[in-house]
Amino acid sequence: MSHDTSEKIVRMANQIATFFLSQPEAVRAEGVANHINKFWEPRMRRQFFEHIDKGGEGLLPLVIEASKAVKRPVAA
Repeated sequence: MSHDTSEKIVRMANQIATFFLSQPEAVRAEGVANHINKFWEPRMRRQFFEHIDKGGEGLLPLVIEASKAVKRPVAA
């Protein structure tokens, strides 16, 4: 995955997390995961997990927490 793609995925995931930070703590991670599962196509989720698997640099802690509930797509 290119550096630009990785930066875009990080930026988008962090924007989602930033929105959910305004929600009650109990629903934040679930909200982020549900949003990614519902609106990100498998290719984007694959890129997301490639970044997470490399350490997740730049991702907010809420994104890392939410990643546990994001559906990992089948390998391409």
